[in-house]
Amino acid sequence: MRVTTKGQVTIPQDIREKLDITPATEVDFIEENGRVYLVKKTGGMIKKRKFMELRGIATVKMTTDEIMALTRKA
Repeated sequence: MRVTTKGQVTIPQDIREKLDITPATEVDFIEENGRVYLVKKTGGMIKKRKFMELRGIATVKMTTDEIMALTRKA
């Protein structure tokens, strides 16, 4: 595996699947005794998951323009 000129590497698919690393998953690199470890951050996706659970459940039937008009009135 090679590092690109931008310092990027591709995480092999089997590793991504095993660790459930998907787009937007946050990871850290930890250096220890001359070795570098890739570690999946915990909690980084919690807020996004909570938002996704709520997505599409609004009951108000308003257009985007109507909502924007309400939020801009002050």
